[in-house]
Amino acid sequence: MAADRRAKAATLDLRRRLLSSSCRLFFPENPVKIIRGQGQYLYDEQGREYLDCINNVAHVGHCHPTVVQAAHEQNLVLNTNSRYLHDNIVDYAQRLSETLPEKLSVFYFLNSGSEANDLALRLARQYTGHQDVVVLDHAYHGHLSSLIDISPYKFRNLDGQKEWVHVAPLPDTYRGPYREDHPDPAGAYASEVKHVISSAQKKGRKIAAFFAESLPSVSGQIIPPAGYFSQVAEHIRRAGGLFVADEIQVGFGRVGKHFWAFQLEGEDFVPDIVTMGKSIGNGHPVACLATTQAVSRAFEATGVEYFNTFGGNPVSCAVGLAVLDVLKTEQLQAHATNVGSFLMEHLSQQKAKHPIIGDVRGTGLFIGVDLIKDETLRTPATEEAEYLVSRLKENYILLSTDGPGRNILKFKPPMCFSLDNAQHVVAKLDDILTDMEEKVRSCETLRIKHPPEA
Repeated sequence: MAADRRAKAATLDLRRRLLSSSCRLFFPENPVKIIRGQGQYLYDEQGREYLDCINNVAHVGHCHPTVVQAAHEQNLVLNTNSRYLHDNIVDYAQRLSETLPEKLSVFYFLNSGSEANDLALRLARQYTGHQDVVVLDHAYHGHLSSLIDISPYKFRNLDGQKEWVHVAPLPDTYRGPYREDHPDPAGAYASEVKHVISSAQKKGRKIAAFFAESLPSVSGQIIPPAGYFSQVAEHIRRAGGLFVADEIQVGFGRVGKHFWAFQLEGEDFVPDIVTMGKSIGNGHPVACLATTQAVSRAFEATGVEYFNTFGGNPVSCAVGLAVLDVLKTEQLQAHATNVGSFLMEHLSQQKAKHPIIGDVRGTGLFIGVDLIKDETLRTPATEEAEYLVSRLKENYILLSTDGPGRNILKFKPPMCFSLDNAQHVVAKLDDILTDMEEKVRSCETLRIKHPPEA
């Protein structure tokens, strides 16, 4: 713990000398040195308490004692690979299976969401015999080379789009081509996927899978219109591909109404593969993929073993089981519904008061606030969002931005985030926006009503 007593400036100097500058910090102009966490709070080296509104990795709360104890007790006994029989891995798989549709009955354990999505790509290609992937614009699915290739959020700044990757429009009913006033946005966006598939097939390409976060997060906390994924699944399966639901950011009760975000689509919708990570281990490196017997058998038919040294080890599975226990005993899924609804309601009241807030969207404790410069054009208020987040940090509230315009305030706090926390954040947000409207000229343009187009 001696390093905790090192001055922040010295820590920053060491980081700059020893770590790549591509490993970026929050608030780079004045980063926070965090040395302790508890529940929904983080503490710096001076003992100052910050409210964490964004850490969806510490799903049930930073350093939850039940999770910490489970890891400690199992570490005292055994931690080894999954080639030996052990109860934890089968107990964990069984517990997870109880949360999923019956069809998703085979599990693979890994160390990270990136590993899970990479395996999903392998499974889909083996099962279908096809190569190509359809993804949503601005999507991010992981940091491995295979996943950078299917993440427009990344590949557009690197080597560009591969010929086997096909990008469909983000089903964004606030900023996309089909908006809230469209009579059937789900059908319209799904038809775009159908068109993408058709265009690929005309070039002789064959679709292995459609990858999508069940609620696109890096893209700007997007809530796809109801019915969209069901229709997309029909188009993809008709083309011989599989539907992969990436639940890494949004699973495990975060959406409140359901345990998995894909279940917002309805009981009849079942993906072919579900990937999970981050929140699954509350900060411990564990991830999982769930799929069908048919997909798994096709992968097994290669005769090539799938082995992951630490995936499914006894400690990781003990941690995963503890997270499930906490979610149940503390009724955090219902809590997410209650607190999320409260936060949405109060943010919507701020939207009515502050013209810079163009849209408030979300479900459970997955919420986005879209900041705009202009009511009609919905121009992203990027600089204002950055300023607002910096001001919140000065008030000991940690929030960040996402979306192509970096103008979406994203709320994905630990699930123990309370009604009092929500009320506190909204009050500070109101104070800062009121001050901004008085001082920042760009905010004044929000009150200008543009004449309708001829």
